[in-house]
Amino acid sequence: MIVCDRCDDQLSEKGTALTAAAEIARESLLWCDEVLGLRAVADATGSVGLALGDGSPGCRVPLVEVVLTGHGRTWSGERFIDTAVGGRLMLRDHETVEDGHWRRTTIRLTDPQTGLAAHVVLATVPGSGFLRSQVRLVNEGETPVHLESVSTLTLGGIADPGGGLGGLTLHWADNDWLAECRWRHAGFRDQVVSLNRAAHGHEGRGCFERCSQGSWSTGRHLPLGALTDGAGGAWLWQIESSAGWRYETGEREGAAYVALFGPDDAHHQWRHTLAPGEEFTTVPAVLVRAESGGLDAAFGELTAYRRLIRRSHPDLRALPVIYNDYMNTLMGDPTTAKLLPLIEAAGAAGAEVFVIDAGWYDDDAQGWWDAVGAWEPAGRRFPGGIQEVLDAIRRQGMTPGLWLEPEVVGVRSPLARTLPPEAFFRRGGVRLTEHGRHHLDLRHPAARAHLDRVVDRIVGEWGVGYLKLDYNINAGPGTENGTESAGAGLLGHHRAHLDWLASLLDRHPGLVLENCGSGGLRMDYAQLAVAQLQSTSDQQDPLRYPPIAAAAATAVTPEQAAVWAYPQPHFTLDEIAFTMTTALLGRVHLSGFLDRMSEEQSALVRSAVDVYRSIRPEIAEARPVWPLGLPSWTDTWLAHGLHAESGTYLAFWRRTPVADDPEGPVGRSAVQDQSGDSVTVPVPHLRDSPVRPAVLYPSDSGAKASWNAVDGTLTVTLPRPGTAVLLRLG
Repeated sequence: MIVCDRCDDQLSEKGTALTAAAEIARESLLWCDEVLGLRAVADATGSVGLALGDGSPGCRVPLVEVVLTGHGRTWSGERFIDTAVGGRLMLRDHETVEDGHWRRTTIRLTDPQTGLAAHVVLATVPGSGFLRSQVRLVNEGETPVHLESVSTLTLGGIADPGGGLGGLTLHWADNDWLAECRWRHAGFRDQVVSLNRAAHGHEGRGCFERCSQGSWSTGRHLPLGALTDGAGGAWLWQIESSAGWRYETGEREGAAYVALFGPDDAHHQWRHTLAPGEEFTTVPAVLVRAESGGLDAAFGELTAYRRLIRRSHPDLRALPVIYNDYMNTLMGDPTTAKLLPLIEAAGAAGAEVFVIDAGWYDDDAQGWWDAVGAWEPAGRRFPGGIQEVLDAIRRQGMTPGLWLEPEVVGVRSPLARTLPPEAFFRRGGVRLTEHGRHHLDLRHPAARAHLDRVVDRIVGEWGVGYLKLDYNINAGPGTENGTESAGAGLLGHHRAHLDWLASLLDRHPGLVLENCGSGGLRMDYAQLAVAQLQSTSDQQDPLRYPPIAAAAATAVTPEQAAVWAYPQPHFTLDEIAFTMTTALLGRVHLSGFLDRMSEEQSALVRSAVDVYRSIRPEIAEARPVWPLGLPSWTDTWLAHGLHAESGTYLAFWRRTPVADDPEGPVGRSAVQDQSGDSVTVPVPHLRDSPVRPAVLYPSDSGAKASWNAVDGTLTVTLPRPGTAVLLRLG
């Protein structure tokens, strides 16, 4: 029986054959979304799962999968699906509410054996192509239950339109310091082999999985993955956690499934006990579907979703140009004498924020790394006081900013002795020490009060309007406070940290927060739903930055992607234009010794900033595209673009060869000869349009572009390796 009145007409219009089998006819429809092609259905026994189209009930995965100590899985292996509790959870009731843009359906399930209740919230925006899910578990039983893993979102029944799984391609992103956002792909069958289930009577025991390790949420991989099919369809997912995440995909009943998780016991030392009446809420996750257009269309939809869930802030519209003194410039050694000429040059170049990076507090003969924590200005670095420098920044019309690493205290800092032991991460009763630092636990009032005083002094008294918040240690699985597990302690701190960040913006609404984790090692949308910007990398080689910058919009919205542009006086004009172009479709993080440049070099930098300032209103609304496919680390030619309302912006880089890549290019839309002066890319949405490509920057590099309206292709020529260009099509 169909019980979802809202979806009856939609399903009929799509010709869904609800009466094709007796099993489906007996199902109750709880929720559906036409754009996603998904339904939440309860079978005759009350078991609930997400169904794709009119897929077979056998392909479904239970809506929630839970491993409890003493209640494991019904089929042992590496998978975290097919759990005993997940198979027992039965429908209690459901309801749908409208909340602004959102439509939220809560499906309530219960396990009759343990008394564990699961409240699953499925949130959509009508007409969009994404589904957000979060699960709240409540112990309604009479005895404690011990959680070891909980899914946030599960979906089965995915297959290639041509039939089977051979046409599916799996995509994932490796991440590392200086080498972020490196997307890989493989045929689904290369990772999940066919085992002939009919011959064995069971599924396989393995799956393809990616997970985080420790407190760098993206230290190994991005919390993203995708499945694409041969017809241009794509499923893309994102997990929003800084404290442990994992996803898996594999074969179940002849189709592919996806299961998304926060932290778990096996991978993150996360265990959570629920006493009777207690509850736990999972980290959020989102699933995106594009019926056509492949990964470009899916990432466009994910970009729209990210813009919807994040905290509103004027910076996300203004997109001011930021100068930061660190990268390839002062490198943690700021002084008044060194900063004043840089401040004047940055202002002349068009910067609107000037950030004094690491070292401004360094007044220790033994170095600052293991002595940080008090965050007081160094007298020997600023003989006239740091306010002299901050005032100089303001006189140039720029907002002053400072670097801060709030979650750590150096082992030689006085705070390591004056704050209570419970204010720090501990394991086995021993305070954690990592790379000369202790880690604060922001659940403790003393730790939070200390940081509140620091920020209120820097922002409220000194007038600093921008904080670059860094995070340079991996604290491991977490902290044990009493009987809690290390992973539960990390999740508790992570949630307290997000609450603290939000409280700063509540008290100081104009303050801008940059999220940095040794570059992009904590690049997740738990952080980025609160912070305004994300550092994309610490990469110092301008030749190696383009694949990071070009792929950054897979991980963050373009207007949150802080990309270094560090021109230097010893650079050629080509090299200056190359590094400046790298940042023009994100957030310009200018650096370099601008004060030592020739007039010609300075003019080239200023012209890039002027171009950026002219197009930035469109960046905040645009959706990313990759006309050459997602970049490979060693590609000679790279391309990244933004579809805006008034036109399409495309950046192209032609690099000198970096090294041989045994895995080859990733996600190519067409086979390209990368050795020549020209590259041709498809721009299908402009086919048959009278487009005139315009070179925006640099204006005199010799770059050329020609448009074939019949084929909908653009040919770009860069006459020399080590050059780049920004174009506009419209």
